[in-house]
Amino acid sequence: MNKRKITIYIDFKSPYTYLSISPIKKLAKELNIKIDWLPYVLDIPEYLGSAKVDNKGKVLESSRNDHQWRRVRYSYMDCRRYANLRKMTVLGPQKIWNTKLVSIALLWVKKQNSLLIEDFIDHIFVNFWKRELDIENFDIVETIIEKCGISQSGFKEWKKNTGKNELDAIMNEAHEKGVFGVPSYIIEDELFWGREQIPMIKARLTGNYENIL
Repeated sequence: MNKRKITIYIDFKSPYTYLSISPIKKLAKELNIKIDWLPYVLDIPEYLGSAKVDNKGKVLESSRNDHQWRRVRYSYMDCRRYANLRKMTVLGPQKIWNTKLVSIALLWVKKQNSLLIEDFIDHIFVNFWKRELDIENFDIVETIIEKCGISQSGFKEWKKNTGKNELDAIMNEAHEKGVFGVPSYIIEDELFWGREQIPMIKARLTGNYENIL
């Protein structure tokens, strides 16, 4: 009998996604649910503008208006509030990172050995949010692939065409399903967005809505 499945779209530059990883893995294990991890590359400048800051938080470049800055500052304050409860480090990024390369790398790991995909996901999230990982650097990403026990042989060529095309196809399919942000969860074609939806997801999977209502 096949396991029930939940599809989860993630972006490594999303702190809310980082905070969601451990709880959703715990839930999946508890309910014997298979997780299908898929990348989703957020276009943050489209709705929150872009900016660069130094190590002390001084703004070096910015295209954000006051409203966008308030949203961004609140978001990171909110994430740190929850991260501190779990002794997790969430340092605000100094720029808006391009996560296409690391998203394609996720697909490569999944293709080579899907059993190791969560090791890859955890390694990227933990180190990126400590500001210890350049996820735009090919050599660094390739090294992480090897550290997770995956051969990187052929990855460089694969990412240029096949990997890029697979990511584009996944993004298009996600949009057809209504996905617009991360973390997003799909259960039997029903979309849930945000870490705070995990209790509702559990209720859907178990049929027990007592703690929801």
